[in-house]
Amino acid sequence: MVTHGNSCQWLIDAFLIMIPAVRQNFHWIFLLISVVGSILKELELVPETYFSSNRNALNVYFVKVSWGWTLLLLTPFLLLSNSTVSRSAASLGRRLLSLAVATIIWYACTEAFFYVEDVTGSCFETDGADVVIREFTSKVGCRRAGYQWQGYDISGHSFILAYSSLFIIEETAPMTFLKTAGLSALPRMVLNLLYVALNLIVIVWVWMFACTSVYFHDPSHKLLGTVCGLLGWYLTYRVWYLKPWSPGLPPR
Repeated sequence: MVTHGNSCQWLIDAFLIMIPAVRQNFHWIFLLISVVGSILKELELVPETYFSSNRNALNVYFVKVSWGWTLLLLTPFLLLSNSTVSRSAASLGRRLLSLAVATIIWYACTEAFFYVEDVTGSCFETDGADVVIREFTSKVGCRRAGYQWQGYDISGHSFILAYSSLFIIEETAPMTFLKTAGLSALPRMVLNLLYVALNLIVIVWVWMFACTSVYFHDPSHKLLGTVCGLLGWYLTYRVWYLKPWSPGLPPR
């Protein structure tokens, strides 16, 4: 009898072959996409498509709640994979702590982006207007009144899509040696499906990151957002998590 877990085994095997090589250079891929995409946008070389509208379904139902999707899929994966690699409560605690750290980084950066846009911006009646409406000192109040806010808008999309992708790739690394055969049928199937879903969501994040690069924001807004995402990953997984007083790296 063929289970759902077995039916997607070929896809799991493909990911397991590609992911280690991708992990080594993933951060450079985001930087390259951001630079090249920004150049293409400034030269107006990319035609308008379904994804040039911020109302496209992937943006509305996935990107705008991307951190929720990341946690929704990654949390049960970590719980199940930890039960396979190690039944240690301390090991599970370290991985859940890495989720908490990542969530703090996400929250701190997005709030900082909102703050920068508020303190550098002004409220105008329309995009092309010159007269500042001084009654409003924040983007939220200005937009609620039907006006346009113009400030330094660091790309939250560039940040979260790069950071989420790098985070997922790091935390799913143990799948390369998980002995799922030791699990009963249902947990094994769930773990396999979660792993496939996490890799598919990374593909969606990379695609939408590319769409953001070629269709939206000024170049410096995208580059700064991307760099913030890369720094959030680098300072944790390449610096802090190598120290003994940290959540540590996932088992490899």
